[in-house]
Amino acid sequence: MKTDIRNKDDIKLMVDTFYGKVQTSPILGFIFDDIAKVNWENHLPHMYKFWGGILFGENEFRGNPMYKHIMLSRKTQMSEIQFAEWLRLFTETIDDLFEGVRAEEAVTRAKMIAKTFLFNINQAAANEV
Repeated sequence: MKTDIRNKDDIKLMVDTFYGKVQTSPILGFIFDDIAKVNWENHLPHMYKFWGGILFGENEFRGNPMYKHIMLSRKTQMSEIQFAEWLRLFTETIDDLFEGVRAEEAVTRAKMIAKTFLFNINQAAANEV
């Protein structure tokens, strides 16, 4: 039986499962591995803190993910296609592992993040012209 996202162990399960899917995605995997050259050992703990902040109000995350994504978008396409895949994999992960108010909040927040990031990437590209 599925439960809601309750603690840091659940956040870790969510993040690890999600990014496992991202790494094997033909749409996203190469962006993380070949273009951004993500060091997963360093990146995943940041994502635990990021989602811990979003879902539990923790204040441990440090960084500027918007800036990093805008810079990355200058190296590779980051359009509705990539963000739709990111959101699909995220939602699939949540639906496979959890159910409840916090799980629904995670999906809602992921939708807002994807929309905001795509908007700002498009705005940055338009301002470069």
